[in-house]
Order: sequence, then structure tokens, then C-alpha cells
Amino acid sequence: MSDLNEHPLIIDYISQNNFGRLLGMNFTILSPGHVAYSISINQSHLATPVAVHGGVVASLLDATVGVGALSAVCEEGKVVSTVELSISYLSPAFLYDELIATSELVKIGKRLIFMEAKVVNQNGLLLAKATAILNSYPKEKAGY
Repeated sequence: MSDLNEHPLIIDYISQNNFGRLLGMNFTILSPGHVAYSISINQSHLATPVAVHGGVVASLLDATVGVGALSAVCEEGKVVSTVELSISYLSPAFLYDELIATSELVKIGKRLIFMEAKVVNQNGLLLAKATAILNSYPKEKAGY
């Protein structure tokens, strides 16, 4: 398929991703394994009067590696789930920041997919990095 953003499994993911909608996250698949995921920070994302809760950044990173991995296996009729996610927080995010996370496919095996991702703000400041291992499996096991 030429545009993975239109793949049926990706469309299903978007329609059923209530958590992503709750946080206000949106993505674009750039190529298999490479995704740009964004979020505009508002009051509901804050842990202090000005700083974002780390869970928002973690959710953005998890979603980024997840869709990145999904985009690498959806043509095979597979979906993914996160097995391990490790995050390094480098700088805080603040109210009204525009965060963009990007993923990179490191290695894909028969079942395991190794991913990396990073989050930057609107000024290009690196806020967090993540490494992840995801499991790929037939879409039928996930109810698709």
C-alpha cells in the first residue's frame, strides 16, 4: 500500500484509540517504522501550574513507538503491543508547548520489534528519549 495512513488497520487504530483522543494526540506515518506524533499542551496535561505531567510525555512516546511498529507490520495483517518501554526525561515540557515525537525502527524480528523515539518541543529542544520492545502478532488475536 502506498500510503500507510490509509491502511485498514491504521484506520481501525485511529477510530478505537480513545486514549489518544482524550490527550489530543495526532500522528502521521512517514514510512514503515517512522511516525511523527504530536500534541498541543493545555491545562489538562499539567502536573504543576506550568509543567507537563511525565505521564503525558510517556504516553506520547509509547504511542509513537507503537504506531511506528504497527506501520512496519500492518501489511502482514499484524498488530503490536508494548513489552518494554524505557524513558529518559531530559527537559520539562510546559503549558502551550507543541510536542512532536518521532520514531525509528531499530530492528524487526519474527515477533519482536525494537524501536526508538524522541520528543522535541516547538523550538527543537530535546525533552525525552525512549527505547522500546514491542510484540507483533496476528490481528485476529486482538479482535480485528
